Amino acid sequence: MAGHEERHSGILECVGPVAYRLTLPPNLSGVHTVFHVSMLKRYHGDGDYIKKWDSILLDKDLQYEEEPIAILDRDVRKLKTKEIKSVKVQWKHRPVEEATWETKRDMRDKYPHLFVDSGTTSFLS
Repeated sequence: MAGHEERHSGILECVGPVAYRLTLPPNLSGVHTVFHVSMLKRYHGDGDYIKKWDSILLDKDLQYEEEPIAILDRDVRKLKTKEIKSVKVQWKHRPVEEATWETKRDMRDKYPHLFVDSGTTSFLS
């Protein structure tokens, strides 16, 4: 990540062999701006992945709740004595590549609106 060509991506300066000072949006003004390289990853791709910070609502602890927007797939894991049903969930503010597998029971309990139809993919508007 060395070099001036990275400055446009939010890197202000290299503050050591493994740390960088970043620019952060105003709503993250309470967050320390120096990050270890293990916390960063190089961005490859188009602008569709860039997060719109003002659309993410943070609480007083600078946390936000992930919101599911679609069930992309379903699976059943068969163990010796039981089956575990899972759903692959796409989350708001995250690209499809970062969809996660969650237990169907937990998702149905917390987000029953995702299970309205019986198709493989359930999108929310």
